[in-house]
Amino acid sequence: MKLLVTGGCGFIGSAVVRLALERGHEVVNVDKLTYAANPANLPGAEANPAYSFEKADICDRAEMDRIFAAHRPDAVMHLAAESHVDRSIDGPGDFIRTNLVGTFTLLEAARAHWSRLEGAAKAAFRFHHISTDEVFGALGPEGKFTEETPYDPNSPYSASKAGSDHLARAWGETYGLPVLVTNCSNNYGPYHFPEKLIPLIILNALAGKPLPVYGKGENVRDWLFVEDHAEALLLVVEKGAPGETYNIGGNAEARNIDIVRALCRLLDERRPAGAPHDRLIAFVADRPGHDFRYAIDAAKIGRELGWAPTVTLEEGLARTVDWYLANEAWWRPLQERGEAAKRRGLGA
Repeated sequence: MKLLVTGGCGFIGSAVVRLALERGHEVVNVDKLTYAANPANLPGAEANPAYSFEKADICDRAEMDRIFAAHRPDAVMHLAAESHVDRSIDGPGDFIRTNLVGTFTLLEAARAHWSRLEGAAKAAFRFHHISTDEVFGALGPEGKFTEETPYDPNSPYSASKAGSDHLARAWGETYGLPVLVTNCSNNYGPYHFPEKLIPLIILNALAGKPLPVYGKGENVRDWLFVEDHAEALLLVVEKGAPGETYNIGGNAEARNIDIVRALCRLLDERRPAGAPHDRLIAFVADRPGHDFRYAIDAAKIGRELGWAPTVTLEEGLARTVDWYLANEAWWRPLQERGEAAKRRGLGA
């Protein structure tokens, strides 16, 4: 299968590209290479004859038409998105442009490509839109998000992703485009951009810097190891039924403070610092609209497609810490670039 993957130099996208190439698929990686994209997430890919890279903006219709015509993909896996909640609060415009206008543009280019296909190729084509559980809003202490949970986004990021989900489904219903939608819980693992919670805590702890935790750290997330997520996404694009939505979760709920303390314990074992790393924990003012709890009910994808997470939270955190300890050459340049940008007053 030839897959057109948008955002393939990002965190989740690169995990998908690495796994797809390993499984023998052809991959066309379309990425604008914004701040969180990193070609170093794909070691060895450029030497693989099954891999092609196109630096392009998904909002550019002419470029999308050119790429579809040049590569003639069998399926689209749409992961390109602005995804950091704090950034969406500070500057929502980029989120509206990329997540809404970009998804619309890509859907139209894909629809034009699909309409030109014939026979088995047309029947087999898929547009897989990858989204987040944050579109559902916040949960109380009980319950889980299902595929039928009403949308109730609370941040500019989640609102823009909710809108993109609705666009994808509308193009399926209105035009017959064979659309699949997945909504995932919080991902973590190797190659995670340093501004996100888990890598931020690891790298700050290594540097002896404060470990910032919003509020009292009691917000709960369902954590999904990124390689488990990549497995699920490939399974959906290969075997999912057009028009269906699948929730993908790690079945691993934890409070933010418990994640931070677990990372501190792992670093105490691997890189002792003379005093426990949890002494660096610093509670900071909560961010606006901070959802209390997310939890995914992933029964449907398990029942219909046979997927379940294989990496426990304990194992995944240990693997993640070990990866960052072994890959300073990957994260150090990103960290230095972010610090330099902040000194210039530009943000990371």
